[in-house]
Amino acid sequence: MSAGGMSSLMSRIGARPLWRAAALHMATAQSRCSPVGCLTPAIQTVSDFNRLTHNGIAAVGGRRKCQFRRTYSSSQTVDPLEMKKFQAWSAKWWDEEGVYSLLHTMNDLRVPFIRDILMSKHHNRDTGCPLSDVTILDVGCGGGLLSEPIGRLGAAVTGIDPLEDNIRTAELHKSCDPVLDSRIQYKPCSLEELSEHSMEMFNAVVASEVVEHVNDLESFIQSCFHILKPGGSLFITTISKTKLSYIFGIVVAEKIMSLVPEGTHDWDKFISPEELERLLESNGFVVDTLRGMLYNPFMGSWSWCDDTSINYAMHAVKVIAQEQSSDIEFDKEQEQHKAAEASV
Repeated sequence: MSAGGMSSLMSRIGARPLWRAAALHMATAQSRCSPVGCLTPAIQTVSDFNRLTHNGIAAVGGRRKCQFRRTYSSSQTVDPLEMKKFQAWSAKWWDEEGVYSLLHTMNDLRVPFIRDILMSKHHNRDTGCPLSDVTILDVGCGGGLLSEPIGRLGAAVTGIDPLEDNIRTAELHKSCDPVLDSRIQYKPCSLEELSEHSMEMFNAVVASEVVEHVNDLESFIQSCFHILKPGGSLFITTISKTKLSYIFGIVVAEKIMSLVPEGTHDWDKFISPEELERLLESNGFVVDTLRGMLYNPFMGSWSWCDDTSINYAMHAVKVIAQEQSSDIEFDKEQEQHKAAEASV
């Protein structure tokens, strides 16, 4: 079967109903938002949403459209080439059948993964808002695909992205939901820029499908450490660096089945769980959980698995200062003991 035929087959088998698209979810925006409480006009169709996100947030009462100009920051971890690539897709975040369809379906795994671990740590008894006492930073939030469901669980979420057009899309999508509007704030900045002024501010940092796009991964992890409170959680989902990940993550997903646009990923930036764990533990974290993730293109869904050779999720905990000092003292004692034995 040709690549085009396979792509057509997949669109029929794995397609998800259009009514789930976020633009149609906002079709009643006009009735839920008054001109005073919401600056976005009514969004009736997917094309309306795309028009707004492409052209800027349309004004109400004669205000001029708001255009964002900056495309990426000067951060050492932000790759300008990656930013230019994602700039072209900045208006497509909430099209569940489009470029980011795999991220929409990945929420079925990553949201419960984050929720359950944080609930076990914070013991909130409010079942309606189980994360109401948790502050979370969503790094590389894009259009808010993960920020919104976490916000609905009660967390106070800060979503950051170096692309201002992504932040514009995220702001537009949450603007007519008063609950989300009060729980989520978005900022167009890099992780390093935020960490300079937000030391030990968050209970959790989420970097989902992000680390395979950054320039300096160790600096990125160090910034996560600085911005987390002692004992805080770091959640990462990413792609492993194996022959299988190249075959399925690039050749099959990009070139044959067109599950994501060709050129989305660079295999050289992929990282194995072993190497990621080494980086985390050398920068003040202890890895607590590792799970493999598997995408079924025929079902259009993700599932957990034992195999981490393609996609995986990892949870790490920032070591608290007391534990760090204890470890340092233990290492010193060991070194002194070895030195004493060597001198005998």
